[in-house]
Amino acid sequence: MSVRWMGDDPVMTRDDPLGIFIRKLLSHSRLSADDQEALRSLPFQFRRFDPNDHILREGDKAKICPVLLQGYAYRQKTSADGGRQIVALKIPGDALDFQSLYVETADHNLQALSQVEVAMFAIKDFERLVAARPNLARAVIVDILIEASIGREWLLNIGRRNALARLAHLLCEIFCRVRQISGEDIGGLEVPLTQEQLADLLGLTPVHINRTIKILEQAGAVRRISRRLTIGELATLEKMADFSDLYLHRNSVSAV
Repeated sequence: MSVRWMGDDPVMTRDDPLGIFIRKLLSHSRLSADDQEALRSLPFQFRRFDPNDHILREGDKAKICPVLLQGYAYRQKTSADGGRQIVALKIPGDALDFQSLYVETADHNLQALSQVEVAMFAIKDFERLVAARPNLARAVIVDILIEASIGREWLLNIGRRNALARLAHLLCEIFCRVRQISGEDIGGLEVPLTQEQLADLLGLTPVHINRTIKILEQAGAVRRISRRLTIGELATLEKMADFSDLYLHRNSVSAV
C-alpha cells in the first residue's frame, strides 16, 4: 500500500495506484496475495473529473466499474421539481458503482464532489475476475452490504435525529471512514462538503446548516475559517450524535 496524506487529503501514488482500493477491500474481507495481484493486473484507464462532472447518469447502461482513487464523489437523486437529495458520499478507495456488476441500468446520478481521479475498469473484465476468484466476489458483496448499512443509518439520521445530531453524526462518519482507509491518526479533517451540499444531504436548509455549524463551533467540535470547515474535537461530536460505528463494520474481517 502506498498512499501519502498531504494535509487532510489522501493522495494516490503512481507506484501502486490501486493500493488504496485494495486497502478498502482488505478492511472488511480477506484477500490472498494472489487475489490482490490479480486485481492489480486488471486493465483500467485513469480518468479525471472536475467538481460536479457526471461520472454516471441515471438511466445509463453502465459499461464501466469506476473506483475512486483521489478526491470525493457523491450519489444523488433529483425530484420532479428539481430538488436534490445526496444519497451517498464516496471517499478515496471506494468503488463507485459495484451494483452495476449485477444490475444493468443506473438508478442514480454519480458526480464528482471535488476534482477526482478514477480508475475505470470494464465491467466485463471485472465480472470475469470475480467469477474466477470467490474471495474477490465475496469482497464485492460485502462492500455492497456495508454501503447498504450506511444507507440505513443515513435514513435514520434524516428521519429521527434533530439537526444538531444529524450533522454531528455525519461528521463522525466521515472522520471514521477516512481514518479507516488512512490507517493512521489523521488529526483534524477538512470536510469536503459546502453548506448547500450538507443541506441536500441532511434534508435541511443552508440557513439551518449555518446555524447548526455555529453551535458546533461554540462547543469546539468544529472549526471554520472562511468557507472551510474542519473537524475539531471528535469526542464532542460523538457525544452530540450518540455515535456508534457499528454500522460501518470496521475491523470485522471474517474467515473465508
